[in-house]
Amino acid sequence: MFLWIVLVSLTSGGSSQWWSVKTSGMDTNLRGVSVVRESALSAVTIVWATGSHGVVLRSADSGKSWQRLPIPNGESLDFRGVQAFDENVAYVMASGEGNNSGIYKTSDGGKTWAKQYSDPRKAFFLDAIACSDPAHCFALSDPVDGKFLVVATEDGQHWKEMPGENMPAALPSEGAFASSNSSLLLQGKDLYFGTGGPAARVFHSADLGRSWSVAATPIYSGKPSAGIFSLAVDGDVILAVGGDYQDPKLVKNLGAVSHDAGKTWQVAEKMPGGYRSSISKCSSGFVAVGPTGADIDYVYGRWTPVSQDNFNALAYSKGEVWAVGPNGSVARFVDRTKVLL
Repeated sequence: MFLWIVLVSLTSGGSSQWWSVKTSGMDTNLRGVSVVRESALSAVTIVWATGSHGVVLRSADSGKSWQRLPIPNGESLDFRGVQAFDENVAYVMASGEGNNSGIYKTSDGGKTWAKQYSDPRKAFFLDAIACSDPAHCFALSDPVDGKFLVVATEDGQHWKEMPGENMPAALPSEGAFASSNSSLLLQGKDLYFGTGGPAARVFHSADLGRSWSVAATPIYSGKPSAGIFSLAVDGDVILAVGGDYQDPKLVKNLGAVSHDAGKTWQVAEKMPGGYRSSISKCSSGFVAVGPTGADIDYVYGRWTPVSQDNFNALAYSKGEVWAVGPNGSVARFVDRTKVLL
């Protein structure tokens, strides 16, 4: 039986003017969000969100009401990623060691789910999933046998491990982060993913995972909790944000930008206000979020703080940005750029 979640109306003192909060107060830490709009003029936005304690949520009416969609035997799983295409078709990704990581799909709005992929090896740990359409998706795992592992589907049903001979070796203890389902980026035929730990690097494939290159970035690293957490793209410009989730107020090399499709990287001219776990396009540039607040960037690497709201992950579709975070919070970004300027 589905659980209908009541909209929580917050006063202006409960949230900044940059966010319209749609629901909160659930016992879950949401880290996955996907937004579907038919057009920029569409009156309805479909929002899917996922998190800890097996939570999968969907709103088919722009956040007015929410439906919880249980996955059988998934009550203890940590669903860190979601990719949705309408109110019926979506993939969700669970993160954890070995079989605690998995990819699930629904084609009937969450009434039924198929577990499409998992791997019993302890080193297997899914960090992110990205799709170009319902049939073509990629998912990233931490290194297995010394190399990052990418799995893919070309028919929306069957997943396979992609050949690893052209994947550069991972550094000892290098990994990716599953904090926001945005360490992996898919744009056309280009795949990018960011890493952390001993170094903050960006891996790039220009042929959908058949061959790879890797480049160092100036993002803060050197600790298991530090590195690149999220990537965003605008043509040949790639933006990276991150930091140290165990020291979220540290403001040191939290942002970087590449103007040549990831070949070379420069530190951001002005840093975000603390560790940032997710970055997304918005109508006036880019927005980034983390536990200490949100920032906006109009010019590729010059961040301006806009709120102190705590969110984990962002999703963008045709002009709208939505965020999810602790305590089941879901919010729509309200771009106040004209007011700010």
